[in-house]
Amino acid sequence: MNQTGQEAERLKRCGLKKTRGRENVMKTLEAAKCPVTAEKIFWELKKQRKEISLSTVYRILGTLVKKEIAKRTGSDENGRAMFELNRHIHRHYLVCLGCHKMIPVEHCPLGELEKRLEQETGFSVTGHSLEIYGYCADCQKQMLTKKKEK
Repeated sequence: MNQTGQEAERLKRCGLKKTRGRENVMKTLEAAKCPVTAEKIFWELKKQRKEISLSTVYRILGTLVKKEIAKRTGSDENGRAMFELNRHIHRHYLVCLGCHKMIPVEHCPLGELEKRLEQETGFSVTGHSLEIYGYCADCQKQMLTKKKEK
């Protein structure tokens, strides 16, 4: 099944009609290597000469999140929501404060902590999200270079 067929099938399984806008947003999410903002999706579609408004992108993302086709995964440096296709993979991110790159963490470091918290508090954990902020190797090099130049 080609990519368009996969997107149409996923929409159908969730009770959503296939629309050009939904398919285009889903293709953009599929192609993204890390979470993206609605604005980034909008500009990517504009570059491809796809007719869509920013408010439509937001509405589509809201629907996709509600139907668990996409998920909201934090915010960018300006507080704008970030989205990614829900691949049903548990993932955390390292977020660079310099270039805003998001690097996926391949393993979950919180499983044991969740179990301990449940035992200690009686709280039933249903999920979690983790973003760790700092500077990527490239930004650290730039910062060191600038520091040496002063």
